[in-house]
Amino acid sequence: MEWVVIVSVLVMTILSLLRVNVIIAIIAASLTAGLMAGLSTVDSTELLVNGMGGGANTALSYILLGAFAVAISYTGITTILVNFLIRVLTGKKTMMLLVIAGVASLSQNLVPVHIAFIPILIPPLLKLFDNMRMDRRAVATALTFGLKAPYIMIPAGFGLIFHETIVTGMTENGANITVSESALSMLIPGSGMIVGLLIAIFVSYRKDRDMPEGAGGIEASAIIEQEAVSFNRKHVMTLIAIAAALAVQLITESLVIGALTGLVLMFLLLAVPFKNGDRVMSEGIAMMGTIAIVMLVASGYGNILTETGAVQALVESSSGFLDSSNQALIAFILLLVGLLVTLGIGSSFGTIPILAALYVPICMAAGFSPMATAALIGTAGALGDAGSPASDSTLGPTSGLNADGKHNHIWDTVVPTFLHYNIPLFLFGWVAAIIL
Repeated sequence: MEWVVIVSVLVMTILSLLRVNVIIAIIAASLTAGLMAGLSTVDSTELLVNGMGGGANTALSYILLGAFAVAISYTGITTILVNFLIRVLTGKKTMMLLVIAGVASLSQNLVPVHIAFIPILIPPLLKLFDNMRMDRRAVATALTFGLKAPYIMIPAGFGLIFHETIVTGMTENGANITVSESALSMLIPGSGMIVGLLIAIFVSYRKDRDMPEGAGGIEASAIIEQEAVSFNRKHVMTLIAIAAALAVQLITESLVIGALTGLVLMFLLLAVPFKNGDRVMSEGIAMMGTIAIVMLVASGYGNILTETGAVQALVESSSGFLDSSNQALIAFILLLVGLLVTLGIGSSFGTIPILAALYVPICMAAGFSPMATAALIGTAGALGDAGSPASDSTLGPTSGLNADGKHNHIWDTVVPTFLHYNIPLFLFGWVAAIIL
């Protein structure tokens, strides 16, 4: 049973690297896990489908955010921002990448819209990227940094949810820790991501890269020369809708209600005509629908791994190593197990409760402090959000960068983010667990 997670994750990874569609790769990994656990194909499929309900809230929020993003872009307000970036940053590749990483960082804490800003901001900039001969892999790493690093280090917005999840998971399993202590414990692992970002921008993808002619992506028609747009009443109404969506999201702690509020206000305030309603929803689904489906299937895959006991079996099979008094070895094994589990499920928020139930008893017995335990759980959870084909932190950047059909999800987003973030996260998280 302990090989179920390892083999199924390998199946998903290998198929993805062979450019098999990520949805098919996850389904294949799910069926592999089910069959290895002794289930029939029918039972495995039923468990997969039943588990997809766990990702329904996320999937719906992404579709609504996509529609909200399309509605915002119709008003032309993003053209003002894009024109400003073009005017100020043309020819300044390094500064452009740092600004993109900064804007993405705001999407997690200050203005928690997560990946919804990507399809608004990135497609209009693709022509500029090509003219500047910018390596889109650098843009992907900059975006993923902003989607991930802030929430693992700053307990606000999505970061508050992340650290509250860690605290709840640890408390329920007998280890007391506060949100501030949890955030403090993740500063060292988060620093690893900063190192990875700098390496990607200044070393790995510093050279010029010429892109081939566009492959005709579904959003290719949206990539046009930016025209001069003056600030007008529609833009004021758009800003009101954005502020309302943010406020409602923070009050209700629901992305679905927040996105729905913003979308409805865009029509009620006449920022977007009612007659464009069908078009807004259709383009929103086209933009974010693939991500939504991937998240649903990934949730089903996670259900198979947990319901069959495969994750717990993997941890228990490592008990021979975990009996050791060597904390460095124990931390290494726990992070390795966490990497395998979260790489398959692709969600840090969804796997933390599972990891906490497994990690806390082991860490307490081995003498780890609560902060060291939080660092291990937080790092192991974060490992699934960068470098996983099923993670929204990789799917989001691809949705924007592949608008013209020139960007490959696996080789241009997943592999670069895995190399530049998962490796330093693993190493810095390991160090944090030892010294805290």
